[in-house]
Amino acid sequence: MALHAPVLVLKDSLKRESGAKVHQANIQAAKAVADIIRTTLGPRSMLKMLLDAGGGIVVTNDGNAILREIDIAHPAAKSMIELSRTQDEEVGDGTTSVIVLAGEMLHVAQAFIDKNYHPTVICRAYTKALDDAIAVLDKIAMPVDVNDRVAMLGLVKSSIGTKFTGQFGDLIADLAIDATTTAGVDLGQGMREVDIKKYIKVEKLPGGQLEDSRVLKGVMINKDVVAPGKMRRKIVNPRIILLDCPVEYKKGENQTNAELMKEEDWQVLLEMEEEYIKNLCGQILKFKPDLVITEKGLSDLAIHYLSKAGVSAIRRLRKTDNNRIAKACGAVIVNRPEELQESDVGTGAGLFEVKKIGDEFFAFIVDCKDPKACTVLLRGASKDVLNEVERNLQDAMSVARNILKNPKLLPGGGATELTVSATLKQKSSSVEGVEKWPYEAAALAFEAIPRTLAQNCGLNVIRTMTQLQGKHANGENAWVGLDGRSGDIVDMKERKIWDSYSVKAQTFKTAIEAACMLLRIDDIVSGIKKKQAPGASAPKQPQIETEGDADNEQMIPE
Repeated sequence: MALHAPVLVLKDSLKRESGAKVHQANIQAAKAVADIIRTTLGPRSMLKMLLDAGGGIVVTNDGNAILREIDIAHPAAKSMIELSRTQDEEVGDGTTSVIVLAGEMLHVAQAFIDKNYHPTVICRAYTKALDDAIAVLDKIAMPVDVNDRVAMLGLVKSSIGTKFTGQFGDLIADLAIDATTTAGVDLGQGMREVDIKKYIKVEKLPGGQLEDSRVLKGVMINKDVVAPGKMRRKIVNPRIILLDCPVEYKKGENQTNAELMKEEDWQVLLEMEEEYIKNLCGQILKFKPDLVITEKGLSDLAIHYLSKAGVSAIRRLRKTDNNRIAKACGAVIVNRPEELQESDVGTGAGLFEVKKIGDEFFAFIVDCKDPKACTVLLRGASKDVLNEVERNLQDAMSVARNILKNPKLLPGGGATELTVSATLKQKSSSVEGVEKWPYEAAALAFEAIPRTLAQNCGLNVIRTMTQLQGKHANGENAWVGLDGRSGDIVDMKERKIWDSYSVKAQTFKTAIEAACMLLRIDDIVSGIKKKQAPGASAPKQPQIETEGDADNEQMIPE
């Protein structure tokens, strides 16, 4: 019985690829993703325009924003996208570099895979290279004084120099630094934590010019006072009370039926409700506030009592906004009016004012003494511009935050990568055994960043790269890099092109670890079916629209 019938282990519907084929496919996919956003690296970068499913457009060159919008089928490419997302969440900048670097790492590994190197050998070499690279970073990093405004500006500017708002460089950098220094909280031991998400609100208002954007020393909310005619719209040094409870008659938790025998009882009931509200307002007014803000409702009667006492009120505020106001003016959010104390009243704000911007009313609580939260007001010509500016601002604030957290600098303009590359090349001669070659290749892969910078400025890449390598090979000056604007090879200290240490370190770690992970995949099994409920018919074939139907009305989103 030599000829057995072949044994089928996997179902027919499963596709299984294994071995070298998978490595090839993964590397190809990763390179494809890297190529999509390769042109968005550096100050001379191109923008990408993406049409999303809703028919809206996104114009951006933020690596993460681009990859977020793209639908990708290949699993390896998907994990590349995850990279830029982690990078964005972790340090907020360097999303493009991470992908370019990972793509390059995989690209140089391809040669070894073709030569039948074992992936783990390559990974071992890469991890060694990563450790050495981080050591180099520690060596050339230079400390920065967080309170030195000029140095901070230079740093944030080099992060945004690559973005669309590069031309308004100082403006956005200023906004970012103001916002982060305002909202920073000292953790002791010289550490500062900045919670960008919670305490820095970015409000985008179309109209005006970008130059009108500013950081408010306080908070802005998209609300008007409840009774515009009666209540003051401008209060200097307001006393602010923040509530978390409705100022209206409490209805029972569940439905209650009250049977009334006499007509007068109805009157009594109503009076009780009024009395209740009057007491509530009395408790609030005891503290002579000028402004009462609640997250829940305010009944008409309460409004009457408050406005009679000359108190402005705002209702139905978002919880997050309320927290910000509390941080800004030093108030405490109170849940029950009975428990108000003098210490809960916020007196830190210098001005409460309602302004009309465009056709909406906005309440400003500004000129706070020591605000721990702030609003960044962005103005701009169109929605697309504003969205892009907001993304850039997010990056800039993350950079500022990283410096506050870990005040160390590295040279930008590809100088760091070149230094790392040169050092690793020297070290590679001392690496034992077969890992030497992948180690050297990893050293070369770091040059992808300066090379891409050179490509994007339209320089002669080969000549530029040889010049740069020559400058770095003898290790005389670690700070020589490429000025991405003019394409000159200069000392980065002079041009003030910096990168923050935490971004760079994170970029290297993420890129190399991801490359190792993708290299270790040797089998892809696809087509795993979900279990079908018995009796369910086979799924219908999806309808594929032909070009003829594409013009139908159904496709136009509202």
